[in-house]
This record gives sequence, C-alpha cells and structure tokens, in this order.
Amino acid sequence: MKISNAELIKEAKELAEKYYSDGKYLCSEAVLSSVNEVLECGMPEEYVRLTSGFPVGMGGGGCSCGALTGGQCAIGLVYGRKKPGGSNRKIMKLSKELHDKFRKEYGSACCRVLIKDYEFGSKEHIKRCTKVTGDITELVMSIILENKNIVSKILNTKAL
Repeated sequence: MKISNAELIKEAKELAEKYYSDGKYLCSEAVLSSVNEVLECGMPEEYVRLTSGFPVGMGGGGCSCGALTGGQCAIGLVYGRKKPGGSNRKIMKLSKELHDKFRKEYGSACCRVLIKDYEFGSKEHIKRCTKVTGDITELVMSIILENKNIVSKILNTKAL
C-alpha cells in the first residue's frame, strides 16, 4: 500500500510535536527522530545524541533555533554526503532552502528572538516551541519528499 507524501508529512509533524510536548525529546531531537522514524532511515535511536546540544539555541546560548538545526540534520540524514570528498552541492542547496523558508516564516532563525515574548518553561513557551518543532518537521519532510528523485536508498525503499 502506497503512503502519500501528505500522509507522511502529517505523521512526522504530529510525531515531532508529540515527542516535544510530552518531554520525550527537545526540539532538535524531536525533528530528527520523527523524520528518521517515519521515513525508516534506519538511524539507531541512540544517535539522537548528536542533536542533544542544539536546543535553546545551541545549549542555551540563544542562537540558532534547535528545531532548525535538527531539521538540517534530518535533511543531511537523507541527502548528506556518503563519503569524504563527495559532492555536497545538493545538500547545501536543500539546507539553504530550509533556512530561508524558516526565516521567511518566522522572521529569524535565532532562538532568543523566537521565544523572547515567552517565559522560559511556561505553558506558552512549550506551546510555541511545539508549534515551531512541528512546522520545521513539516517543512523538512516537504523538502525531502519534493526531492525524492535524487538517488536515495532511504526514499527508494519507502512506499511513496
């Protein structure tokens, strides 16, 4: 049975929002984990550790949004270089696309700007970051699936 792109995107978005709102993962971890799970990329769960320092703008520094950096990792999981010296032209293009679309939607890629109107840890803050996490996951999945014509073992094995 084929699964539509819209269904895959919705599933990943809802899963990321659940992971974040339930406290299982923070933003970057939730984005990467949900994309990995829905697209059946095969990344072992413990590798989510790679994104554990990104939340709250790089470990609390307030810089790059953790959901955005987790999204960059998810795109890299599918389209990143497979060997040293390989071409990175496509991944660079897709990463910039994600960044630019995020900035257009939110006005900034900086965590401290995105949450400046919220008390850290409040219900409103959690609600805001759950939405951002879901939105990024939706955007990442759209970018990945729009580019499925790129040779990818992951996407070629998933019924699309």
